[in-house]
Amino acid sequence: MQYTLYAPKNIDTTINLPASKSISNRALVINVLAQRGYGDDNGKEIVHPENLSRCDDTDVMVAALKNMPYVINIKAAGTAMRFMTALLSVTKKEHIITGTERMMHRPISVLVNALRQLGAEIDYANAEGYPPLRIRGKQLTGGRLEIDGNVSSQYISALLMIGPVMEQGLTLRLKGNIISRPYIDLTICTMREFGADVDWTDGSTIEVKPQAYRNVPFFIENDWSASSYWYEIVALLAAQNIANAYEKESGNDKVVLPGLMDGSRQGDSAIRYIFSMLGVKTEFADKTQLKPNTVTLSAHHRGLPRFDFDFINQPDLAQTVVVTTALMGIPFRFTGLQTLRIKETDRIAALKAEMAKLGYDLDDSEEGVLSWDGTRREITEMPAIDTYEDHRMAMAFAPACIMFPGLKINNPEVVTKSYPNYWEDLRKAGFTVHSS
Repeated sequence: MQYTLYAPKNIDTTINLPASKSISNRALVINVLAQRGYGDDNGKEIVHPENLSRCDDTDVMVAALKNMPYVINIKAAGTAMRFMTALLSVTKKEHIITGTERMMHRPISVLVNALRQLGAEIDYANAEGYPPLRIRGKQLTGGRLEIDGNVSSQYISALLMIGPVMEQGLTLRLKGNIISRPYIDLTICTMREFGADVDWTDGSTIEVKPQAYRNVPFFIENDWSASSYWYEIVALLAAQNIANAYEKESGNDKVVLPGLMDGSRQGDSAIRYIFSMLGVKTEFADKTQLKPNTVTLSAHHRGLPRFDFDFINQPDLAQTVVVTTALMGIPFRFTGLQTLRIKETDRIAALKAEMAKLGYDLDDSEEGVLSWDGTRREITEMPAIDTYEDHRMAMAFAPACIMFPGLKINNPEVVTKSYPNYWEDLRKAGFTVHSS
């Protein structure tokens, strides 16, 4: 399938974002441990948290936790692979966990080795270091563990969430540079909501005491990651209108996003600070930080001669910000991108290839760094953007139709991984989306 996109000149809309996938997947694991208790997968009906994300990554976890089949296929859901691997390690009975062809080429040895040190019985069913995995769940001893802090935060979160059900709990020391710390803090906060005794004891060590989770109601806020594409749209519309001398229109763009929290622990809530430098103002309906709120995005002029930013704590925002910044003509140097190589695709390579189609030649000669010098080649025809089975490639590039009317997106259905209603929401906002 291929979509051809055209943007409206202005936008004034209210969009109901999906619930947070990051919180949903954490809450699902913890909620199951709270309701079933250690080792119990006897089919007892589970009451799920409220406002669960309805996307592929969460749906595969819901299905797995409901039925707990011998073979669990989490498809392309990387979060589910990491979290379910840890959960199955403390769930009695044997299971095999597998996924798509791409998933079977995404490394998981760091997590497997860590779980083995804690007493888990896990074997590789195929290639060493990669899924599928054969897991024989049991009570884990737990104790003290050291791993590198620069691994995926999902490995760290997976270990932390099963810490309370281990005999000795878990003391986790993170060596070296710690990346994606906000995602670790999100896990800790979610665990506390269910009664876990967990905290940082110093800048690199987290202690989880052996203590049963409580079975409590839990409501999931909406997704700050999904809001990033609407920030991009507001920024690009304002830039395009200014470039076309539509001064009257340039300040009238507005997007209202209910269900976001000012004091959110989602790492990607940093999007509002990033885009404040790119000409988007964020206003909350009231000053309450601890409950879902309504956010209004609007454009304000801000000239930025260059943009340097470290994405070490928000790597999933990189694609959105790369596309936005380049299309606004702002040279940039973005660091902290090393984990993008092992996401749904090699996101650095994908960004280079697709931005080149639009005339922007990015430099990735430094490890974990992506930069652009501000020069652009003219293109001779409207390109089709490939999505690489990566939802964020589709959603980050779609707003580029503001600058490139008639832009095409290949395999647009990949957005179901995190934001199933994305294309419908674009249509609601006034975008034209032709299917072919």
